[in-house]
Amino acid sequence: MRYDVVVAGGGHNGLVAAAYLAKAGRSVLVLERQDHVGGLAVSARPFPGVDARLSRYSYLVSLLPGRIREELGLRLELRRRRFASYTPAGETGLLVDNDDAGRTAESFAAVTGGHADLDAWRRFYGMIGEVARRLAPTLLEPLPTRDEARRIVGDDEAWRVLFERPIGETVDEWFGSDVVRGVVLTDALIGTFADPARDMLANRCFLYHVIGDGRGDWNVPVGGMGAVSRSIADVAVRHGAEIRTGAEVVAIDPEAGEVTFRDEAGEHAVTGGHVLAALPPAVLARLTGGPETPAPEGAQLKVNLVLARLPRLKDPRVDPAEAFSGTFHINEGRDQLAAAYAQAAAGRIPELPPAEVYCHTLTDPSILGPGAAGVGRAHDDAVRAAHARAAVPRRPGRRAGAGAAGHARLDRLGARRADRGLPAARAGRRAVPGGEDAGRPGGRVGAARRAHLPPRSRLAVRGAGRRLPRRRRHARRALGRGDRVAAGPAVRGGGAARRRGERHPRPQRGDGAAQLNARRNAGRTVSPETGGGVSREPRHPTSDHNSDI
Repeated sequence: MRYDVVVAGGGHNGLVAAAYLAKAGRSVLVLERQDHVGGLAVSARPFPGVDARLSRYSYLVSLLPGRIREELGLRLELRRRRFASYTPAGETGLLVDNDDAGRTAESFAAVTGGHADLDAWRRFYGMIGEVARRLAPTLLEPLPTRDEARRIVGDDEAWRVLFERPIGETVDEWFGSDVVRGVVLTDALIGTFADPARDMLANRCFLYHVIGDGRGDWNVPVGGMGAVSRSIADVAVRHGAEIRTGAEVVAIDPEAGEVTFRDEAGEHAVTGGHVLAALPPAVLARLTGGPETPAPEGAQLKVNLVLARLPRLKDPRVDPAEAFSGTFHINEGRDQLAAAYAQAAAGRIPELPPAEVYCHTLTDPSILGPGAAGVGRAHDDAVRAAHARAAVPRRPGRRAGAGAAGHARLDRLGARRADRGLPAARAGRRAVPGGEDAGRPGGRVGAARRAHLPPRSRLAVRGAGRRLPRRRRHARRALGRGDRVAAGPAVRGGGAARRRGERHPRPQRGDGAAQLNARRNAGRTVSPETGGGVSREPRHPTSDHNSDI
């Protein structure tokens, strides 16, 4: 069968292309290997017994331009977050409040001892904000040349900062506080394994995080990331696009425009006037018979949690709901980031893994159903660690360290223990790598899938079949009595419960998930409600933070 366009890959990028082309009257076929669309921008109910629809990988939206939302007529609500970030510093912390300049100034003074870094912060992000406003429209245009981009920027100092010298050098020059330097640098490292003091790749990462829609905001999608992909797929189908899930592309002939795919009925071939590949480069090279491209190695780890209530803080001036609605930084001072990178580059798990925590339900509680919302003041938490190379935890005996080190550090930052909470549900399985099932080579993102704790038990991190020493399992200081977390990146879930003979409720696949109004290929339902993605979040007055969208 022949189509005007065949789109290989049903992630959010492929869906946007399909929606535009179908809206323009073209015949479009989208082929997706998984049983749902959305790729890394999806929602899932990963925990048996917990009615929580979590953004499994990506969780914030910035690089989905408003122009695309308007032209496609997406039925999607994005909510701005007031608090950009909170970074613990001793008994206090740095709170960046986008709506209260005075409070932000007080926080800077408490952490840095003066106003110099705040003044530098405002000048720096004022300059970056102007660059974002000028460059953002080019994301929907042909890629400009270097000379063209420099003319668009129109500011020699900004050009040097972003395009000619490592961002780490600039940050060291502009700011004096290690804490402030670290907060700025995190935007240069999310999803990127790089040394910002030397590697210009960090500059590219930083630019992506401050350019979205000309403002750099990272907004919360109401309903979770599955709502983003669902809204795009709805538009594509409404205008006549055909979406086939469970259809794995096995070969692409660029010259003939022929695409071979495999589903449960066997192999099939279709042709297209154009073939669009919404696929990783290494996968595309394999499908087209090109030279083998080494798959990238990921260096990020994401764990989804459900908490009965938010952790408490040592800082009495900041409400936990404020600290966790933005980006909660852990081990992300400038020197800590540098040490973690050096240790990871040497093939070791960082002693103090840089990590961030973000709570979606503080801005959008709709992802919790009546069952989860009824368990106290339940909240989801997304914990993402940087400089967590995929190859290191896979080596024998090293899985446990990644989870234990980060969890212990989180305990020490809080006022009471993190592992004495009331989880919203019971345990299930050990954590599994995340980006691979969505077609992302190299295990770029890890996600805990069904990894809850048994009721009234402590977080028991296990690895390689060996229980960790007690000092590694439980931190000296904790976040709070009654605040036990519900997962860990190295949990072998359910071991204690199995020994006690407890049985856990089986998850109901797609239970309660919103369904798309598009059925194709033997009645399969196209749904982004059960699958994978990447992550991101907020930072500073001009940039919230990180996601693939």
